[in-house]
Amino acid sequence: MPSTVIQNMHYDAGTRILSVWFVPSGNRYDYEGVPPRTFAGFRRASSKGRFFNEFIRDRYRYRLIEESRSASVD
Repeated sequence: MPSTVIQNMHYDAGTRILSVWFVPSGNRYDYEGVPPRTFAGFRRASSKGRFFNEFIRDRYRYRLIEESRSASVD
């Protein structure tokens, strides 16, 4: 079942950066220093949003990398 919060995710084990794209904005945020074990749990979680809020949000330094064009206001 697709997540209503997480659109997509990517993990770079070499840098331990977790990239997360959010619904509905499509904005991408990178989370630094995420251990491989945390990403593995995130990937397996039946509720991506719940896992993200409990184990990633507010626990790792993050930054906005890409703001979706659809989220931009002209």
